[in-house]
Amino acid sequence: MNYILFDGPVRDSLLPFTFTRPVADIRMGILTIREKWEKYLNTTTTTVTEDYLSERYPMVEMEENVLINASFLPNKNLVEKVRSLKPNQAILYGEDVIAFYSREGQEVDFSTFEQIVFEENVLHIEHTWDIFSKNGEALQADFDLITEGRTSEPLSNTNSVIHPENIFIEEGASVEFSILNATEGPIYIGKDAEVWEGSLIRGGFALCHNAVVKMGGRMYGPTTVGPHGKVCGEISNSVIFGYSSKGHEGYLGNSVLGEWCNIGADSNNSNLKNNYAKVRLWNYATEKFEQTGLQFCGLMMGDHSKTAINTMLNTGTVIGVNANIYVPGFPRNFVPSFSWGGASGFTTYLPQKAFEAAKVMMARRGVEFNQQDADILNHVFEQTKKWRNYKS
Repeated sequence: MNYILFDGPVRDSLLPFTFTRPVADIRMGILTIREKWEKYLNTTTTTVTEDYLSERYPMVEMEENVLINASFLPNKNLVEKVRSLKPNQAILYGEDVIAFYSREGQEVDFSTFEQIVFEENVLHIEHTWDIFSKNGEALQADFDLITEGRTSEPLSNTNSVIHPENIFIEEGASVEFSILNATEGPIYIGKDAEVWEGSLIRGGFALCHNAVVKMGGRMYGPTTVGPHGKVCGEISNSVIFGYSSKGHEGYLGNSVLGEWCNIGADSNNSNLKNNYAKVRLWNYATEKFEQTGLQFCGLMMGDHSKTAINTMLNTGTVIGVNANIYVPGFPRNFVPSFSWGGASGFTTYLPQKAFEAAKVMMARRGVEFNQQDADILNHVFEQTKKWRNYKS
């Protein structure tokens, strides 16, 4: 069967992360949503997404296809339902379509479909803050999926460990002279990842392949550090996508960072308002600040964005793609993509300058900034102009 993941109606509510990737390629738990589905289905998938992303994330359509809403995370029972779909059947969760079997392409009339209601619990991401607030459940599910029937690599006896049965170390990983407490959730250390001396890790925690916790890092869950990430300081209940760095002291809590982000030394974000009120967050879909219903909510930062040293970020701050924040004080709670500045004001961060920085940063990790990257980011630059009301 040919399986296709589609963005679904929540795509705009997951900006700025979906400016540069389909919903399927959001990381949550240990794996991306695509990796979860592919592991359960034991096959590759393709994607229906925005036109400007389709060259990097193409869609392969055959005569018969099962299309899956990528905002739903798989579990064993849901996957069984998806596998058993017949032509012109659809699985619904409330009013949302999880998956459907089509011989007519993507545009279908669901009123003509046999509708199967899925009434069991399923993880569904509808908002950016779901990525961190539901990360604990996703992390446990991925841990169980990845480690089933496998044996962990031995953990060095230089470490102090609580509940070692909830800790899994992949081949090539290194953990020395650290404290690992898996009482509240599993701890997963990916292939060739490193935990340097003096680190304190409290699960749930996932350090994906080739990522590093630098000396003395304090990690408490449920937190995920994506592939090739580098972290230190204090991190709580956050998800950091691949290739991003928070490599020095400073606090990051109840937050999500995209890829190729960098948080400068001694930068801190607030995740709790002084009056303990529920946090409002910028919503790209409605173009206004919306209530999250959460008391704890920190920073949402899109790909390629950066802060300088000693940056201070207010509770519920949303930073777009390719923003560079570097002046003292608290910038506003919504920083549009391709912005340069801080509390004293912003100018436009022109793509040519942004791309020069991206080329250098990516080359340091052995990755080339190519024309596809430039085309996607140029589109984002044009798409987000309306929110930059300052001169270039």
